[in-house]
Amino acid sequence: MSVREEQETVSGYLPHRQIMIVLTGVAAGMLLAALDQSIVGTALPRIVSELGGLDKLSWVVTAYLLTSTAATPLWGKISDLYGRRVIFQAAIGIFLVGSALAGLSQNIGQLITFRAIQGLGGGGLMALAFSIIGDVIPPRERGRYQGYFGAVFGTSSVAGPLLGGFFTDGPGWRWIFWINLPVGVISLIVTSVALKIPVVRRPHKIDYLGASIIVAGVSCLLLYLDWAGNEFGWTAPGSLALIAGFVALAALFVLVELRAAEPIIPMRLFRNGIYSVGNAYTFLAGLAMFGGLIFLPVYLQAVQGMSPTRSGLALLPAVFGIFSTAMTSGQLMSRTGRYKIFPIIGAIVLIVALALLSTIRVGTPYWQVAIYAYLFGAGLGFTMQTIVTAVQNAVDRADMGTATSSTTFFRMMGAAIGTAIMGAVLTTRLTHYLAVEFGGRAPAGGVDSNNVQAIQQLPPPVKEHVLVAFTSAIDDVFLVSIPFVVFALVVGFFLKEIPLASRGDEPVAIGG
Repeated sequence: MSVREEQETVSGYLPHRQIMIVLTGVAAGMLLAALDQSIVGTALPRIVSELGGLDKLSWVVTAYLLTSTAATPLWGKISDLYGRRVIFQAAIGIFLVGSALAGLSQNIGQLITFRAIQGLGGGGLMALAFSIIGDVIPPRERGRYQGYFGAVFGTSSVAGPLLGGFFTDGPGWRWIFWINLPVGVISLIVTSVALKIPVVRRPHKIDYLGASIIVAGVSCLLLYLDWAGNEFGWTAPGSLALIAGFVALAALFVLVELRAAEPIIPMRLFRNGIYSVGNAYTFLAGLAMFGGLIFLPVYLQAVQGMSPTRSGLALLPAVFGIFSTAMTSGQLMSRTGRYKIFPIIGAIVLIVALALLSTIRVGTPYWQVAIYAYLFGAGLGFTMQTIVTAVQNAVDRADMGTATSSTTFFRMMGAAIGTAIMGAVLTTRLTHYLAVEFGGRAPAGGVDSNNVQAIQQLPPPVKEHVLVAFTSAIDDVFLVSIPFVVFALVVGFFLKEIPLASRGDEPVAIGG
């Protein structure tokens, strides 16, 4: 190691050469979690055909989302206490065990259970990856590496559907889980060799009560959003009991955290304006971002008749948008030390993109959709990492893991709630527009609006009306997303800006 590199390491940060090695392992871990959110959807019809359990189909997705969201704050807190590297590797290990077991599933119940185990590990992969970056790269330089993570998310959004279709049509759907194993092993090897961060041991106590309450509370909310929208109705007694349970548990969690010696989410952090505003922004942005990421492919497949593989390729403009603006904003943050302007620009671009997406029609040419998709990705690229950097820069290094995982937690919560809301909008508005198109009378033979292939095989007169109704409903999904981003834009103006710290500006990191 050179003299300059030794001087850089004194502050707890790593030199550029070692950062690039660490990034390889961390990015591989992030890719595992990001890819798993998009690769399963393509294979679900084939999985259900083989394992049965069509009525439990949504749980294959919900089980992962429930455990990963609920466990995210716990991973951050534990990593602050025991060190970042060993806990990140533990998250990889749990994720790989869940992946291997999911690929061996013999019935839908086993698959749901093993997906829940995957989610436990996946919740730690995303949050801890950002925490590790906060440990090894000073805030002022973090933007230089921001584009790499935008590329990971962008690649996963395209590679997920492509790989899902390839494995399902080729060696079999079980390989969508087993492909995680070699990637995870690479991440384990790289982090073992290259991730060397000082660990400062201190007395600690895990807040098991707080962890149990937050898991129960988030479970109630996600179960309400899943069951109420699909099975029982939003105001059914069982649904209302779940939402009441969530409210009660959320209040109890705050009381417990105020008294806990080592709280999972320290309430004192909310007195930090950047932390509070940043999490509010990322929650609101999360509500809207999945509207485009999930329902744009639905439009491409259901209305324009693309296969899952082609629709994945058709989303490349969104990937380029994410990558280009993430790289640009990251470089500008590193040069200027300023970050507030980027979430504001990102929200404005997202509003414009969603407004344009709400105008798509059955005959809209793909080149127009591609432009709108690029703008949507560009808006996400401006916002995805800037908020994380701002929050990390505003808290003590000892709270790095907790603060980072909290930001990830609020974004995932926003995404979960937003997905449920947009799904309900699509369902209700589709029913409305179908009634309008067919004059209140169901077409002969009925229409299965949940089956994309069935829609494509309808006779021409009926198909035209169904596609118009489907497109109108998707337009409404994008319109409903806009107010959330408008609120995020307003919140963004309240984000306080403080100079991004450089090497030597902060004490040695706690956790490794």
